Amino acid sequence: MNGLSFRLHWMLPALFPLALTACSSAAFTVANLPTYFEEITVVRDQMYGPDPSHLLDIYTSAHASNQLREVIVFFYGGRWTEGTKNDYRFIGATLVSRGYIVVIPDYRKYPDVRFPTFVEDGAKALAWVHDHIAEWQGDPQRIHVVGHSAGAHIGALLAADAHYLADAGKDRSIIRDVVGLAGPYSFTPSDPDLQDLFGPPANYPNMQVTTFIDGAQPPMLLLHGEADTRVKPYNLEKLRQRITEQGGCVRAIVYPDVGHSGILAALSWLNPSSAPVVEDIVRFFHSCES
Repeated sequence: MNGLSFRLHWMLPALFPLALTACSSAAFTVANLPTYFEEITVVRDQMYGPDPSHLLDIYTSAHASNQLREVIVFFYGGRWTEGTKNDYRFIGATLVSRGYIVVIPDYRKYPDVRFPTFVEDGAKALAWVHDHIAEWQGDPQRIHVVGHSAGAHIGALLAADAHYLADAGKDRSIIRDVVGLAGPYSFTPSDPDLQDLFGPPANYPNMQVTTFIDGAQPPMLLLHGEADTRVKPYNLEKLRQRITEQGGCVRAIVYPDVGHSGILAALSWLNPSSAPVVEDIVRFFHSCES
């Protein structure tokens, strides 16, 4: 750690909680700034489909290696209406430091599109990663999916409802496992814009991950903050119960005093809550393998 990043390491944690509550863009700036001093390589704006939004970034170690590395595809949140891959450099940096190659796709959002277009985009991105990630020494047989909030919903639905990846020419078995952070897996839309996004009401079961759990889906780790008031913990409980009933592999952890943004911040270098989210994710990978 050089002198500047050392000083930032001590100064910014005090500012980060304020940034989270005041302005999300400020929070991302705080989280991302020190990562520009880290030894990572970013390959930007690889096209995984025909739409201008079909772009993804690939994060790798700056140190060349011939060894295949496991891959994490991270789907960010934003209520299916906002967000950009450019805000999540800190996710790439954190997970690259643990030895992974990290891919962060953009996807189309409401109101430009409605459900299930963004899930279909996620399937296209995963199919592209499976076909191309070996060009960056990524192992296409070891692709993990991680998502936060709306991104957790997308990732879990890709694992549970096999038709999305089938339509992209792949089997859902290309997903080794799924980690969902604060995911809205089993809710009924009540806000007018979400009703329009997911409706009509007869379509709601198709956007609920619990509808498609059959016990054969990839293993899932469900993480949630006890203090999350944006996505209620019952989403975790319903999905965990359904997977357990169907004989699937599921682990669940609820962190005390951690909110909706705090569980994401735990993947940054700051981690103001000190929640061991990164450690729990890495520990889970392969834990359900026989």
